[in-house]
Amino acid sequence: MQTQCEFIVNGALLVADLSGAVYWPDRDMLIVADLHFEKGSAFATRGVVLPPYDTAATLQRLAAVFEIYRPKHFVSLGDAFHDDDWPTRMAADDRDKLARLTGAAQTLWVTGNHDPTPPAGLPGKAAGAFHLKGDGALVMRHEPLARSNGFEAGELAGHLHPCARLRQRGRNLRRRCFVHDGARAILPAFGALTGSLNVRDAAFDGLFEDSYQTIMLGRERLASVDADRLLPDRF
Repeated sequence: MQTQCEFIVNGALLVADLSGAVYWPDRDMLIVADLHFEKGSAFATRGVVLPPYDTAATLQRLAAVFEIYRPKHFVSLGDAFHDDDWPTRMAADDRDKLARLTGAAQTLWVTGNHDPTPPAGLPGKAAGAFHLKGDGALVMRHEPLARSNGFEAGELAGHLHPCARLRQRGRNLRRRCFVHDGARAILPAFGALTGSLNVRDAAFDGLFEDSYQTIMLGRERLASVDADRLLPDRF
């Protein structure tokens, strides 16, 4: 049962995990995107009632992957929080658990479009992007840049919540996925209450070479799938 899958971005060997996280062995670094803590409570303030358990569920999944890798470094690629008002709504126990997790590693918070303000009161440093230099240099940012608009090789990003769709053995499969082409990777949303966008959507145009690959997240294993096998949501 394949729960990990290695791939390379700009010379850096990375490990895609079934949870939706990436582990960078050379830096002992765990990386996730789009946690969207307190999304359910944000919708509730606008009269849209959703089950109020998304933060606890996301924290449980994050704690589980921390237990597996026990990383020295941790990076959140933006939209860790669904809005900047999260401190007024997050339960004290959840906040304490998040503080313990992020305090157990050297944490970097990439700010996102949902959480442009650094998370006050939590361990770590925050910035719009982080450039990690050396062998296999990577750039951590929230929203991927088009190749015609400031793209830098080694980019790891989130924001688009990628998923892939294909037909296999007479069934249509649609799963969250990692997308990579050797020069950059976009991570799936890690949060429990997050949607997804098909990699064949126009929002991905101009981000990858034609030879990109996806790593699809199944219930029990990962699967690498070439771009030419993927289907749009409507065909």
